[in-house]
Amino acid sequence: MLEKEKFPHQVLNAKQHAREAEIVVQAGKPKMITIATNMAGRGTDIVLGGNPEPEIQQVTSDESLSAAEKERKIAEIRAVWQERHNAVLAQGGLHIIGSERHESRRIDNQLRGRAGRQGDPGSSRFYLSLEDQLLKIFAADRIAALMQRLKMPEGEAIESPLLSRVIENAQRKVEARNFDIRKQLLEYDDVANEQRRVIYQQRNELLESQNISETIVAMREGVITQVVAQFIPHESVEEQWDVPGLEKVLADDFRLDLPIQQWLKNETTLDEETLRERIVGEANSRYNNKFDAVDKEVLHHYERAIMLQSMDVHWREHLSALDHLRQGIHLRGYAQKNPKQEYKREAFDLFFDMLERIKRDVTKILTNVEVRTEQEMEEVAEEIEAAEPIPKNVEYRHAQYAPEMAGIDSDDVAVAERAARPSVHVGDKVGRNDPCPCGSGKKYKHCHGKLN
Repeated sequence: MLEKEKFPHQVLNAKQHAREAEIVVQAGKPKMITIATNMAGRGTDIVLGGNPEPEIQQVTSDESLSAAEKERKIAEIRAVWQERHNAVLAQGGLHIIGSERHESRRIDNQLRGRAGRQGDPGSSRFYLSLEDQLLKIFAADRIAALMQRLKMPEGEAIESPLLSRVIENAQRKVEARNFDIRKQLLEYDDVANEQRRVIYQQRNELLESQNISETIVAMREGVITQVVAQFIPHESVEEQWDVPGLEKVLADDFRLDLPIQQWLKNETTLDEETLRERIVGEANSRYNNKFDAVDKEVLHHYERAIMLQSMDVHWREHLSALDHLRQGIHLRGYAQKNPKQEYKREAFDLFFDMLERIKRDVTKILTNVEVRTEQEMEEVAEEIEAAEPIPKNVEYRHAQYAPEMAGIDSDDVAVAERAARPSVHVGDKVGRNDPCPCGSGKKYKHCHGKLN
C-alpha cells in the first residue's frame, strides 16, 4: 500500500538483520516511515531527527581532511540535525501505529514505549479488526451483534472504554493461560534439573579426582552383593537358594568361576552372610591380582575413563526416557491420578535404575577386561598366525565376477553387469527446464531427466 501511494519507507524484519541498528537509529528522521513486525526490545534508542553520529564518524575517520575542516563539517552536521530535530518536535515527535493488539500487554506497552522516550514528545494509536485473533476468540460475537443492533456502517471506527476493557480482559486471560503453561513446564523441568545437578556434580568430582579406586571397590562390592541377593534371598533357608544360577551369572557377567556348591558341601555351616563376604572377597582378590602388573597411574586413568564413558551413555539414555515419559504422563489424569506427582515418582525410579545400571556396567567391564603384556600379545599373535596362516597372493572375487564358482550362467551375469552399469551423458550438461536432447519436445525434467 505504501509503494502504491509512493511513500518512501523501510522495512525492519528478519531479513534486515545486518542493517537492523541502522534502520532503528534513523527511524526518527522527518517523514521517515518504518514498518516493523515487532519493534519491542530492539536495544537501540530512536533519536528524533535521526542520529548524526554515523556521519560524524565518517568525517572523523577521513584522513584527507585537516582538523579545522573536520570541525567545520561536524558543526554543519550538528546544525542540520538540530533543524531536523526541531522540525520533528514541532510535529509532535515519533508516532506509533499498531495494526493489531498482541496477546501480551507487555508487548503492546513496549511498542508504545518506543515513542516519548527520555522526555521527547510522542504518541501512539492502535487499530483493530473484528477479525483479529484476539477479538475473534473473546469478544467478536458480542461486538458484531452490538454493531448490527446499532446499524453502524461498514468500516466505522469504534472508540469506547468498554471495548478497551474487553480487550485488556482478553489479554489477561491469554497471559494467565500462558503463565500456567510455563509454570507447569517449569515444574516438570525442575525434576530433570535436580537430577542433572546431581549427575553433573558427580561427574565434576570424577574429573577432578585422580584416584577413584575406593569408589570402584564400593561399586563392585555393592553390585556383587545385589547379584548374590537375587539368588540367595536375605534371611532365607537353603532350599530357596539358587546356587547353580548364581554360579552361572557370576561366571558369565563377571568372570568369577567360583565352586560355590563345593563350598557348601565341604562347609555345612556356611551361612548366607559368610558366603556373601567370601564371594565379594574373591572378586576383590582376583581384581587386584589381575592389575598387579599394571602401573597404578595407568589403572586409575583407565578406571576413570570407563566410569565417565558409562555415565555419559546412560545419562543420554535417561534424558530420552524422561522425554518419552513426559509426553504421555498426562494420560494418568484419566485414572484420577496427579500427572505431576506420577512424573516425579517415575522419574525418580528411572534415575535410581540408571545409577544401578552404571554401577553394574562399570563393574562388568572392569572385571571382564584382560591384562596382558606386550610379550604375551606377540605370543598370542604368533599362535594365531601359526594355527591359521594368512594366505598370500590370493585374489578374492565376488560371485558376479566368478559365475562358474557360484553356479550362475555367464550370459545372465553379462546382462546384469550392463544393467548395473551407470549411464554416462556425453556433452554439455542439460538443464532441467531445457528441451530434452531426445527430440520429444518435452522439458528434460519431464522426459529423460524425470526423477523416479
